[in-house]
Parts: sequence; structure tokens; C-alpha cells
Amino acid sequence: MRFAHPEPVPASVRVWPVFLPFAGCPYRCLFCAQDKQTGRDHADLAAILDGLKADLHSALERGHGPYELAFYGGTFTALPAPWPETFLALAARFRELGLISRVRCSTRPDCVAPDGLSRLASLGLDMVELGIQSFDDEALRASGRGYSGKVARAACRIVNESGLALGIQLLPGLPGDRPGLFRADVRAAADLRPETARLYPCLVVRGTPLADLWERGGYVPWTTDRAVRELAEALPVLWAEGVRVIRLGLAPEPTLDENVLAGPRHPALGQSARALALFEVVKDKVRELGRRPSLLEVPRRYSGEFFGHARELAPAYFELGVAGDSIRFAESELFFLE
Repeated sequence: MRFAHPEPVPASVRVWPVFLPFAGCPYRCLFCAQDKQTGRDHADLAAILDGLKADLHSALERGHGPYELAFYGGTFTALPAPWPETFLALAARFRELGLISRVRCSTRPDCVAPDGLSRLASLGLDMVELGIQSFDDEALRASGRGYSGKVARAACRIVNESGLALGIQLLPGLPGDRPGLFRADVRAAADLRPETARLYPCLVVRGTPLADLWERGGYVPWTTDRAVRELAEALPVLWAEGVRVIRLGLAPEPTLDENVLAGPRHPALGQSARALALFEVVKDKVRELGRRPSLLEVPRRYSGEFFGHARELAPAYFELGVAGDSIRFAESELFFLE
């Protein structure tokens, strides 16, 4: 029996991130820790532009690229004029030189409008990642997001109708969380068929209003075990609709890690979730086979995540009858089970 991994093919172009912490944000949400996440407590847009220009010139001279330029942190579509146009003009210049192949930005769902997005698209913007966080009204209200689930869904449609690619960011485990909420959010996101998704379980970070709420006993974050389980269940739902899940958990950052007070912060969170999702695929195939397998051939590209962090899934594979000499890693694109 041959079968493919259900994950869509990953993008091949490298991303060049440009962080604009808090820039354009109308207010600060309960959980927001952009200063800890980026190591900067504000965005000096002129300095960022000058630094980006110099770095792009250097990369071009060295023959690097192409890159997808990505503006993160802050709210790109709400930057004061003429900053969105200025950044996009710089990107367009280096696109003509072959260094930049695509441009994306992140923004809030209540900061997009059809005319504004169409104008940015005409200036070279290709993709918008919306910090949806949740489609649930109660979770959004409890987290101080300032918009409703209806607004979040409408923003996704506005992005698609503007001819831009859509990315959706979800933040499970927010205040107001309850059993089944994240599954509903994932299903809603999958139904919108974005190009990409990022799943960032909520963390309690020192200096945020959420930290005060947690210290008063008013908020209980997810455990790491729950985060791994829920993320693993979310992955196949998104993959089935062709959605590339490009991040599970926030990227490592010393200033963030030293300020996390509670929540599912683990360096191998993504690896564990992806491994568990793959295990469920293999388990279903073994069930289809109808007997104890004699061989499982695994594409070598999955060797690093197959058993999970510190081989945590080895006992589960053993119980499945897949262990030891019956597992072989091969230069193949497909799994093979017999």
C-alpha cells in the first residue's frame, strides 16, 4: 500500500521578514507581546526602511535570493501614509532587479477595506495574513480584540475578492476558550481556503494585561499536552483543503522565552504536533491493511519528525506493530506499507 503525506507541498521561496512591532496598531490586545517577541518596543519606520534598503542592496550584490518580503508585527494596512506605499515602492524596485519575488503583510481583520487592498495590490502587494485569532465572538470580546467573528469572516472574503492571497493566523486557548472552540475555528478557517495558516497557542507573557488576569486566577492557559493534541487534530483539517500550515507556535526568541510565565511554550511543539498528526495517518493505513504490517517505508524527508520529540511516539508505533526493523527510511516521495 502506497500513500502520500496529506500535507500540501511547501513553498520553495525563502521569506525575508521585516518586523514592525506595534506600528499602525489601534490598541493593544490582552495577550500582545510584540516587544518581547521581536526584542523591540516600538517601530522606527524610517530606520527600518533605511536598514532594509541597505540589507537588500547587500543581498543583491552577493547574488542571493529570490525572497518573499514579509512585513510582520504591527498592522501594515493601518500604517500612517505614506508608509505602506513607501515600503511597497522599495519592494517593487528590488522585484525588478530579481531579488524579491513576492510581498506579503500581516494586519488586523478590522483594518482592511476593498478599495485600500486593491490599491496596495496595484502597488505590488501579493498576500495578506489576517490576525484572525478566533472567529468566536466571546473569545474575541474576552481578549479585547475589538471586532466580531462576522467582521473576521468578512475580512477574509475582502482579501480574496481583492485578488490577494489569504493567510489566516489563529491563536487557540484565548480567554473565553471552551471545549470545541478551536476545532470550530479551524473548520471555519479551512472552509475559507486560505493559502496559509499559522497556529499560535496563547501564552502568558510578563507585562501584558493577560499576565495580570492569569495572576489573579482569571485565566487558565492550555497545557503543552493539550496544545500538541489540538494542533495535531487541526493539521489534517487544514491540509485536506490545501492549506499550508507554515507555523505552529511562536518562533524562538530569547527576549520572549525569558518572559513567558505560563502556557504551552516548548521548543519542539510543532515537531510533536506534526509527528502526532502523521502517526494518526499511519494508524489509519494500518487499519486499512487489516493485519500487522511487516514493513513501513518512510520518505527520508520525514525522518526528523517521524517519532516526535525525543522519540515520544516510539511506544505508540510499537503498539501499532511498527517498530525496529519494520521501519525503513528511503529516498522516496511516498510511504509504503505492507
